[in-house]
Amino acid sequence: SVSEALGDRASIFTMPAGEEHKTRQTWARLSDEMLEAGFGRDTVVVALGGGVVGDVAGFVAATFMRGVPVVQVPTTLLAMVDASIGGKTGVDTGHGKNLVGAFHNPSAVLIDPLVLSTLPERHLRAGLAEMIKHGVIADAAYFRSVKEFLTDAGRAPLLAELISRWVQIKATIVARDERELNLRKILNFGHTIGHAIEAASDYKL
Repeated sequence: SVSEALGDRASIFTMPAGEEHKTRQTWARLSDEMLEAGFGRDTVVVALGGGVVGDVAGFVAATFMRGVPVVQVPTTLLAMVDASIGGKTGVDTGHGKNLVGAFHNPSAVLIDPLVLSTLPERHLRAGLAEMIKHGVIADAAYFRSVKEFLTDAGRAPLLAELISRWVQIKATIVARDERELNLRKILNFGHTIGHAIEAASDYKL
């Protein structure tokens, strides 16, 4: 484990899964636990989990000691093809999603498609929907490749290629507009109405 590899230099802090835990309270608890553990400016935060974990851990890293490095290790397809790259971090509020946060790019992103073999079909579909979006907004050939993946029984090797190509697409867009002042807004395609539905349902959907 990470703890065994790093010895007393590492601590593991956990948070419950689910959008309802993506809050300022969770951010405060994690930040306080790190302070109580004596962490300093030489800290590196490793975000191991889905998109909620990545967003909250990234926000903790962005604000702890005014900013420490974060390494994103996404374990869901949606996190691999959405939250882990681009540097958006944050938490939700009663006024809407991601309204408190910071832009804080990860020092590294480690993606291993093999972990996806443990995901339920519903979570895979959530990631695939995001991949379809990238094809629609940026790359017709990528869209066709995702369509091929959906109909190919021996699709596992193709998934790694699709994830890799997605990273290239998003990284290119983010590099041109890191702070979402113009071009990067296209990545919100489908998200805007989705965020409204989530907020209206108090994040039960």
